[in-house]
Amino acid sequence: MSTVEFITFQKYNDKAYAFELGVILKENNIEYIIEESPLRFTPTLVANELEKEFTIKIKKDDFLKAEKIQEDIILKQLDSIDEEYYLLHFTDEELIEIVTKRYEWGQFDFLLAQKLLKDRGKEINPEVVELLKKQRLEEMLKPEQSESAWIIAGYIFATLGGLIGLFIGLHLYTHKKTLPNGDVVKAYSESDRKHGIIIVFVGSISLIISLALRFSEIIH
Repeated sequence: MSTVEFITFQKYNDKAYAFELGVILKENNIEYIIEESPLRFTPTLVANELEKEFTIKIKKDDFLKAEKIQEDIILKQLDSIDEEYYLLHFTDEELIEIVTKRYEWGQFDFLLAQKLLKDRGKEINPEVVELLKKQRLEEMLKPEQSESAWIIAGYIFATLGGLIGLFIGLHLYTHKKTLPNGDVVKAYSESDRKHGIIIVFVGSISLIISLALRFSEIIH
C-alpha cells in the first residue's frame, strides 16, 4: 500500500500564522501537516524561541490550489500595511527585481511589489509575470553549484575511515530540493552525485579496515 507524500509548501517563524494558514487549508479541504523544527541554541547555550521554524507540508497535487488561497489572503492585506514597511521605500528597479525573483522574496513581497508598481503606473503585464515565473522555475531546476570543498573533505574523511566522510557522501548522492511548484528534484549534478557514491564506498571500506585493526589490537 503506497503512502501519500507530503512536501514542503511554506516555512514560517511565526507559529500563530502557520497554524492559522493550516486552519484555512483545512476549510478548503486541503490535507496538511505542520512540522516544528527543534529549538536552536545560541552561543550561550540558551534556547531561542525566535529561532523555531514551522514547516507546512501538503500534497503536491494541492500546491496550485493552496498557492491561490494564500494569494487571496495576502491581497486582502495589501491595503492595510504599515506605512513604515520597507518595500514602500524601494525604487521601481528594486520592485521589478522582486517580481523577477519572486521565490527568493516570498509571496507577500511579490504581490506587494506588483501592487506598488501598478500604483506608480509601472504595472507588469500578467503574461510577463507568468513567463518570469516559468523562467525562474527553470533556473531553480538546475543542479546547485559543484560542492568542490565538500567533495574534497568527503574524500579526506572517507580515506581516514571516519563517519563524517560517509555522511558527506550520502548527502551529495541523496540530497533533494523541493521547488516552489512542489516538484522534488536531485539537488546536485550527476558528477557530484557520482563523487558522493564513490566517497561512500571508500569510506565504508576504510571504516571496515579501521574497525578490523582496532579489533585485532584488542584481541592481541
